[in-house]
Amino acid sequence: METSGTSVDRAAINADLERARIDFHRLLDSAEPSDWTRPTDGTRWTNEELLFHIVFGYMVVQRLVVLIAVFGRLPRVTSVAFARILNASTRPFHLINYYGSRAAALVYNRRRMGAKLDRVISSLQRRMANKPDSAFLRGMYFPTGWDPFFSDYMTLEDLYRYPGRHFYFHSRQLTLTRRT
Repeated sequence: METSGTSVDRAAINADLERARIDFHRLLDSAEPSDWTRPTDGTRWTNEELLFHIVFGYMVVQRLVVLIAVFGRLPRVTSVAFARILNASTRPFHLINYYGSRAAALVYNRRRMGAKLDRVISSLQRRMANKPDSAFLRGMYFPTGWDPFFSDYMTLEDLYRYPGRHFYFHSRQLTLTRRT
């Protein structure tokens, strides 16, 4: 679905991405050695695993940008069906999300996840700069059972705003000794 006459506030989205980058590095820098394996508040992850999960939220957006570009040009019923299929697989998704973040934190650990987030955010910013405003009005239906920050229907602009909401929600669950 596209509408016209609306301009995307790229500066605000870029500012959100930059703020997240800075805040994420502050969290990494504030962690004490004993913090990495400490359980988080309200999840089954350790602080290190949850920090990777935050990075993963940005990585997922890189892939979803492509999906919105495709589904945003197809009849709505296509993404409705896709979202329904994904919602039907919510339970296995949550298991994969949990164990995947645990395993991936072994690779993108405390020493590598900051640089990974920097690369992903830079990629998102470059992609955003090259999109016409009309692309930000395209959207698709999302599996709302997968993430509380997914709306039933999201535009590309909504998608670019999603990972910051995901980040700040999860950052409150961290149990770091020193919080910045």
